[in-house]
Amino acid sequence: MTAVGIDLGGTKIETQVFDDDWRVIARNRVATPRDYDDLVAAVASQIAWADGKTGVPAPVGIGAAGLINPVTGLALTANLVASGKPLPSDVAKAAGRAVTYVNDCRALALSEAVFGAGKGHRTVMSLIMGTGIGGGIAIDGAIMHGPTLTGGEFGHTSAPAHLVAKYDLPIVQCGCGRMGCSETYIAGPGLTRIAKALTGSALTPQDIAATRHAESAQVWQAWCDLVADLMRTLILTVDPDIIVLGGGLSQIDGVIGDLTTAALAAQIGDFSIPPIVLAQGGDTSGARGAAYAAWNGVT
Repeated sequence: MTAVGIDLGGTKIETQVFDDDWRVIARNRVATPRDYDDLVAAVASQIAWADGKTGVPAPVGIGAAGLINPVTGLALTANLVASGKPLPSDVAKAAGRAVTYVNDCRALALSEAVFGAGKGHRTVMSLIMGTGIGGGIAIDGAIMHGPTLTGGEFGHTSAPAHLVAKYDLPIVQCGCGRMGCSETYIAGPGLTRIAKALTGSALTPQDIAATRHAESAQVWQAWCDLVADLMRTLILTVDPDIIVLGGGLSQIDGVIGDLTTAALAAQIGDFSIPPIVLAQGGDTSGARGAAYAAWNGVT
């Protein structure tokens, strides 16, 4: 057996065991506890379950939303009852072994770079668009880490003033505490916020997607413009070879074509943009990225 990946989410914990060819050979899913001690115990129990499948302890990678402060070791999470707690070290103590803890968006970038849509490209950027916005960068098959471990928090860059003004959108406080983050417009709840501002109706992303060529056309265009502007910032900063999209909003039919058109229009001059593609790994990608990080000795 090669490695074990744990996808630690706000509603479920899914553990996947990978063989030497990085195929899933066993998986187990449990509900995510709402109590911190129970959460630690549940993750440790999943590691014990995986050990039973592998026969010998294999490297374990945990992919989870949120951040770990590299100075204090404490978590900052929105969807887990772990903020202010030393989650990785507590899990390691409970499991009696070392674990590798990776942000889930960074894990997806790594998985797609090594196994998926970004395979064969040197610099792979992921952009995850769901209830929140995040991403990651993998270079030469490794996650790009910096000293703060905040790289990839793309949703907490500031939204473009010219587009906020053009569409007369409200400026609201983000979950991070700042005002006017990109996430407040382009995550799922942000798309609904745009619809409310432009139409007076709090349409769901599903409603908007279904009517984006009719009554929701302006809402959809505003959203595409805002996502494209974020992509332009990322391209000008990193210049990736490819941008891989994940998350629920990436599954809207036609989103790749619409965002490619918008991103080309947003790019400076007549310069090109990198290919924008969908992640290939599906619900395996995050856990596989975390497992690969553990197998590769990433901490």
